[in-house]
Amino acid sequence: MPADPSSALRTVPTTGSESSKPGSQSALRERNRQRIITALLASGPQTQAELSRQTGLSSATVSNIVRQLHEDHLVSTEPTTSSGRRALSVRLNDTGAVAAGLDIGRRHVRVVLASLGYRILQEESGQRPRGHTYRILQEESVQLPLGHSAAEGMDAAAALLARLLRRQGVNRSAVLGAGVGIPGPIDRRTGTVVQGAILPEWVGINMRADLADRLGMPVFIDNDANLGALAEVTWGPHGGTANLIFIKVASGIGAGLIINGSLYYGHVGITGEIGHATINEQGVICRCGNRGCLETIASTSTMIELLGRASNGPVTTADILARAAAKDPATLRVIDDAGVAVGRAASNLANTLNPETIVIGGSLTDLGDCFLEPVRRGLLRHAVPLVDETTAVQMSSLGDRAEALGAAALVLQEQGAPAR
Repeated sequence: MPADPSSALRTVPTTGSESSKPGSQSALRERNRQRIITALLASGPQTQAELSRQTGLSSATVSNIVRQLHEDHLVSTEPTTSSGRRALSVRLNDTGAVAAGLDIGRRHVRVVLASLGYRILQEESGQRPRGHTYRILQEESVQLPLGHSAAEGMDAAAALLARLLRRQGVNRSAVLGAGVGIPGPIDRRTGTVVQGAILPEWVGINMRADLADRLGMPVFIDNDANLGALAEVTWGPHGGTANLIFIKVASGIGAGLIINGSLYYGHVGITGEIGHATINEQGVICRCGNRGCLETIASTSTMIELLGRASNGPVTTADILARAAAKDPATLRVIDDAGVAVGRAASNLANTLNPETIVIGGSLTDLGDCFLEPVRRGLLRHAVPLVDETTAVQMSSLGDRAEALGAAALVLQEQGAPAR
């Protein structure tokens, strides 16, 4: 395997050749070819019409380049439907290069591997009738102790990634990089975790540098809610959605914002911190120092605390799901209160950004309409009527692996971006 399996996708003209002259037709064709490859690296499989819009190249030029790439075995094409019309979807072929996606939470680490063709690496697990092979998603996850240190979390992530690479038979040199999501704000200027993270032990840690040393590869850090949003428009059913809000409800609560087709980071990267939006000015003190924040009402930590008061033993998120399925009145009331509060906080974002879709993710996705219905009620009560009427509210179909998938997509996006 070559040291850089993705190098087959990048053509470097020979010095002194006709193609190296900036104004030559060969150089123009090569630049256009690279623009198509870059678009596929950054955004995954697309129709030729979408490639034309993203690159600014004419439909005829895109068609010619795609045909050439197909002849060179660099892309594969397959019929699809786009906006109700038949189209041709274009996907990069795998070259052996992969991206790692790591999700480090308050109590867990999860790792997935994805190929250049935006496919999750899988392994055969059996045979369907008539000889059709079926496959299962391959990922690794481990539990972490509550209050783990940054060093413990990063060591666990490094060990987990090494184990998955061995299991998949992937050489470390084939890994383009690791995307990493954590539940807290990141200063994008430095890659440092800042005050407000659900992992206070990590505040001040430069994960970008420290984890890169452990993994021996480029590392890209982002907030987990941002990566959840990226996953929804990359792996989920919202690929054509230009304006989307992803709200992760777990031990902490945060929002990832897709605006005009791109993640929105603001000035230094501290966006979507709706967990600290005030819902009740007379409420309990939040870890951020304010009163009545959304997290003090709707986080799974708060739900666990409230339900634990009437239980003989400790309550877990799994218990919340099980009790809700059994129609336990106390659990349903806690879920309803939390959902309405999330809907109220979401209405402030919706009134400001006017998204097409709000996606609810995190550890409560299996609740389905039990959680979505009160979220919708909260949005209905507090959003501008037309905003409420035109905003779809859905549960994430990616479950608890959304953030790790988004982290893998971040690597493919960053490594596919043009040089600046």
